[in-house]
Amino acid sequence: MFSRVVSSSAAVVLSAVLLAGCAVNEQGDLESDLIGTIDGSGSSAQGSAQDVWVADFQRQNAAVTVNYDPAGSGAGREAFISGGTDFAGSDSYLTEEEVAGSLGACVPGSEAINLPLYVSPLAVAFNVDGVDELNLDAATIASIFRGDILRWDDPAIAALNPKATLPDAPITAVHRSDDSGTTKNFIDYLFQVAPDVWDREPADTFPYPTGEAAQGNSGVISAVRDGRNTIGYADASRTEGLGVVALQVGDDFVLPTPEAAAAIAAISPRVEGRSEHDIAIDVDRTSDEEGVYPLILISYVIACQEYIDENAGLLVRSYLSGAASEGGQQAAADAAGSAPLAPALREDVLAAIETIR
Repeated sequence: MFSRVVSSSAAVVLSAVLLAGCAVNEQGDLESDLIGTIDGSGSSAQGSAQDVWVADFQRQNAAVTVNYDPAGSGAGREAFISGGTDFAGSDSYLTEEEVAGSLGACVPGSEAINLPLYVSPLAVAFNVDGVDELNLDAATIASIFRGDILRWDDPAIAALNPKATLPDAPITAVHRSDDSGTTKNFIDYLFQVAPDVWDREPADTFPYPTGEAAQGNSGVISAVRDGRNTIGYADASRTEGLGVVALQVGDDFVLPTPEAAAAIAAISPRVEGRSEHDIAIDVDRTSDEEGVYPLILISYVIACQEYIDENAGLLVRSYLSGAASEGGQQAAADAAGSAPLAPALREDVLAAIETIR
């Protein structure tokens, strides 16, 4: 057991989740004092972790239902801000203006808080004829996704992979079609590490009219897997069966492992100017420390500090306490390949969750 419970509802949201096939609505036979339904939506990267957290929480609380629709970070934030859901999953944190703005489920004047509950490497996945291993630096990746490098045997790629037999074939670079925190994190990495090549600031929308677009992490992975000589970016947990790029960090090339993701998260500072319990993290993408992987996704659950519906606050607090616990983090790691929160960060997140009312 690693969890506790949750509140309010919408049949239409439940229907959408069930149709998506990503909700876990298994009820348990253990009684508790908690009762009700809560709804969340957003990050598809969090989908597998949310499934595990929901399943355990509902097993421990027979009268509680938690719905999570992995509709994408942009959709999740919009639904939460408008009051359509009780919490959001997002691969980028709310801005200061959004945190302090009008939030449909929150008591007027009560801010939202960003809670980092899912840390995972993002992988640059590839499916290239005759190539099993691929080293790339940020500048070359930026040039590929801008559409400046068009063929796999380009000299810039060849220089980084002297032992590879690169095909004389066009590159199909796949990006997200939907607004996505995964895209924002990917762009943030390129913008920080290769600013001379990538001149567009981080945003949820992919900024160039190049390559091929696909919906969600699953859509990008399907396009890369089903295509030929393709490359795309997605949560590393989704890339089974594909090649993944080793990124240049200092003089080394580092693969996207949970350990390397946890290492960069542990040395990254908090975003300045936030309230005590708003735990937004400024990932240090430019670090060249040994063993770190800078292309990570820190995915947040966004919740009200104080809910209009008091039962919703109780349920959200109980549910998120389970997700942030040591057991909840390990369960997500086992199911989704994520990196469990470091102990100090986990304690900070749990303390913030306890302030939810």
